[in-house]
Amino acid sequence: MASTSTTLSLSSSSTLIDGKAPRQGSATAPTQCVSLPTLPPPPVPSSNRPTSRESWKTAAYCRKLARNVMCMATGDVSADVGTTEVPEIVKSIQAAWDKVEDKYAVSSIAFAGAVALWGSTGLISAIDRLPLVPGVLELVGIGYSGWFAYKNLVFKPDREAMIQKIKDTYKEITGSS
Repeated sequence: MASTSTTLSLSSSSTLIDGKAPRQGSATAPTQCVSLPTLPPPPVPSSNRPTSRESWKTAAYCRKLARNVMCMATGDVSADVGTTEVPEIVKSIQAAWDKVEDKYAVSSIAFAGAVALWGSTGLISAIDRLPLVPGVLELVGIGYSGWFAYKNLVFKPDREAMIQKIKDTYKEITGSS
């Protein structure tokens, strides 16, 4: 790994010119300045013993206290900082997208699917507000789940047939053999 030289310098400034931090000239490296606005001086309590409201204001002022800061980084950027590893799923999605011939149609179908999902969410929400319907639908769902489990999961031959059907469907969709 090659060694690189990077310098970070911070300086504080309490004066601003036209709302900007003063520039410190550097002919070798570009600078990026960030300046924060200055705050007004803290309120002066009217009596020797501050009231709870005045102490609250002073505490709030102390929390908001900020300084103008200028940061400048100089030197070479290491190669480790500039490169990022793209996850494998992103690479596979990019490869699949590059294989698509009609990108407009695929984008339109994806948009229509998102709109349909949004619309079905609204429909389900409307049905859920009706009296008695959610309870009846819940009973239908519980009944169907019990029937499916009895028909496909309880006995070993039925379970193996269902697993084989799922594998065949997966191979048909992915196109693998």
